[in-house]
Amino acid sequence: PSSIPFSHSCSARLGSMEAINYVATPIKNFGKESIRLVKRCTKPDRREFNKIAIRTGGGFVVMGFIGFFVKLIFIPINN
Repeated sequence: PSSIPFSHSCSARLGSMEAINYVATPIKNFGKESIRLVKRCTKPDRREFNKIAIRTGGGFVVMGFIGFFVKLIFIPINN
């Protein structure tokens, strides 16, 4: 490194700092935006929670019936 002029080694350091900032800035912005989102979120009230739970349970039941009927159709085909 002693044979490299000062200006080249200094510019190499600046280039590496720019590269670090290029990676670090989006990560920092993502963190700030995530914290902002979590602070704005509210806990659902009981009515909203029940609505979500019922619809999720209904989705499980529908997917279960679809899986059951597909299995029912493919049992005779495979035998």
